Amino acid sequence: MEKRPDALLLKFPGTNCDEETARALEQTGFAVETLPFSLITAARLAKTDLFVLSGGFSYGDYVMAGRLAQLGLEHKLGAELRAFHRGGGYLLGICNGFQILMRMGLLPEGSLIGNTGGRFMCRWSTLRRTAAASPWLNGLPDEFEFPIAHAEGRFVAPPGLARKYVENGNATLLYKDNLNGSDEAIAGIQDDTRRVFGLMPHPERFITREQHYDRDWSGAPNGWGYTFFRSIHDEIARTRLGAAASTT
Repeated sequence: MEKRPDALLLKFPGTNCDEETARALEQTGFAVETLPFSLITAARLAKTDLFVLSGGFSYGDYVMAGRLAQLGLEHKLGAELRAFHRGGGYLLGICNGFQILMRMGLLPEGSLIGNTGGRFMCRWSTLRRTAAASPWLNGLPDEFEFPIAHAEGRFVAPPGLARKYVENGNATLLYKDNLNGSDEAIAGIQDDTRRVFGLMPHPERFITREQHYDRDWSGAPNGWGYTFFRSIHDEIARTRLGAAASTT
C-alpha cells in the first residue's frame, strides 16, 4: 500500500476545530493522528510530515488568543519544533493555530490582535490569492471564499513590513474586503521556506460543495478547502515521501 503523508494535529484544552480539521486532512489523503497536548512527544513529532494547529479557543483565549498554548508548546517542544522545521517539516496554523505560530516566531514578524470593529466575526469572506508561489495554494483561483470566525484576527506588523510581505510573497492571502482591519488586508502568511503557513480563515469548513451557503454553488467539484489541503498533500508527497523513496 502506498504510504500516505502523516499529519499530526495537536489539541489543547479549548481547541474546538480539531475534528473537522482531521476529517479534512483524511479526506484529502493524509494519515492523521490527533493528540492532546499532554501526550505529544518529541519522538512522535519527528515521525510526522505535517504538524497542524487547528482553530478553537485554546485555554479559552484567556490573557490573549493563543498565548497560553504558545507558552506551553514553547516550553515543551519549542526546540524540537524548530528542528523539525529545519529538517524539512511542514507546519500549518489555522485561526487560533495561526495565532500560536505567530507568537512562537515561526512566521514573519507581526501579531494578531482584536478586530477593528471590536466584535467576534463569523461569516464568509472572499480572499485574494497574492503569492505567485506557495505549495499551499496550488489549484486555487485568484479569488475564492472561506469562512472566518475570530475576534482577534487583525494582522499587524511594524511599519512597512506588511507591504513588504505582500511584495515578496510572504503574504499569500488578502481579504478582498478588509473585514477586520488587517494591515494590507492580510489574511494568510507563509515563512521564507514556504513550509510554515498560517491563516485566519477556515479551509476545513469548506471541503464539500454542500458546505457553501449557496446550495447551487458549482465553482469546483469540491469546496475550495479540499483544494487547499490537497495542494499541501501533493507537495509533501513529492518533497518528503518522494525523497525518502529515492534513498531506499
